[in-house]
Amino acid sequence: MANTDKTQLLNRARTIQGHMGSIVRMLEDDAYCVDIIKQTQAIQKAIDKLNTLILEKHLSECVTTAIRSNKPAERERVIGELLDVFETANKL
Repeated sequence: MANTDKTQLLNRARTIQGHMGSIVRMLEDDAYCVDIIKQTQAIQKAIDKLNTLILEKHLSECVTTAIRSNKPAERERVIGELLDVFETANKL
């Protein structure tokens, strides 16, 4: 993973982590429920964006390398991984 990509992903993850801390404080302080929900929705969107960036990186590097290789088992493995990820996401 290139440093710029890694830095970008870490910054996003740390931002999400900070927002989670805010939710904990809001719950401890008995904040207004709708305000908490708005915060959790913002975090969900941030997680979705993080997942998109990670998937883009995976597709452009790991999957592309595997598909271009002369190893059919490796190609099948990465395709299987992607299918598993999306199957799991659809079950949630």
